Amino acid sequence: MRASRLVTLLLLLQNRGRMTARQLADELEVSVRTVYRDVEALGAAGIPLYGAGGYRLVDGYRTRLTGLTVDEARAAFLVALPGAAVELGLGEALVTARLKLRAALPSELREHTERIQERFLLDAPGWYGDVGQVPHLAVVAAAVWARRAVVLRYRRWRAPEEIERRVEPYGLVLKAGRWYLVAGGPSGIRTYRVDQVLEIRSLEEEFVVPDGFDLAGYWNVYLADFRARLHTADALVRLTPEGARRFGVTPTGDGWTEARVPIKSIDHAHRAFLRLGADVEVLAPAELRSRIAETARTLAARYEA
Repeated sequence: MRASRLVTLLLLLQNRGRMTARQLADELEVSVRTVYRDVEALGAAGIPLYGAGGYRLVDGYRTRLTGLTVDEARAAFLVALPGAAVELGLGEALVTARLKLRAALPSELREHTERIQERFLLDAPGWYGDVGQVPHLAVVAAAVWARRAVVLRYRRWRAPEEIERRVEPYGLVLKAGRWYLVAGGPSGIRTYRVDQVLEIRSLEEEFVVPDGFDLAGYWNVYLADFRARLHTADALVRLTPEGARRFGVTPTGDGWTEARVPIKSIDHAHRAFLRLGADVEVLAPAELRSRIAETARTLAARYEA
């Protein structure tokens, strides 16, 4: 346990530069006194550390990654998203970084990472998503890196369909093959699909991200709110065993299964349930049941003709 903590402490200093004992204690979830003992242990092992105004490594000192376990090495090579790196203009850097990482690994771990690349491939976008080009992604990413404001001309689903807005880009999120920009603006923090940006103009104005803002935390709240708005009503249905399987409902036996499922709207549910054909019967709401019955009569008449 302590050996793992010492490696983590060393990597923190290597990646972040000078850190105080309190900052290290918070990161490692230990006491400041424990940090003092760990630093002394590293010094005794020959690690060149300075302690003035916080701890830091001697300039130019780098540790090799020979402390990686098999699972850690596997994770490192599974986590990379080559397509995303290319879109952000970091494709060459990713290749170089992975070559350096592989070169630093012991021969046994190199063999494991080679097998990972032979046997696993991450293809993030969904089957039916029409994920096209994102021409302004590089400019948006540059603004995120530099913490510079931009002016967007943006297409949205409600009127007015095109808007122009000055925003402060806080971060980028890749979700199901689509890039989303999280940015502060006149109405607070908003989320924008980057492929809907029609035009972007970078400004020279720098900005400061609000204290306490956490991109992952914001995104989790945004998703929860989105799902709450997405499912605004329920439908009562009967499903055959096949219908239950296709709709993700646990069957109650070999016959029909009655279930209450969330729906976005009558129109959306109408299309979704028609895909199940005769494997579903809508019991409620009455408007949805009538709409499906009307469509079934129209189809029957068309095919009889």
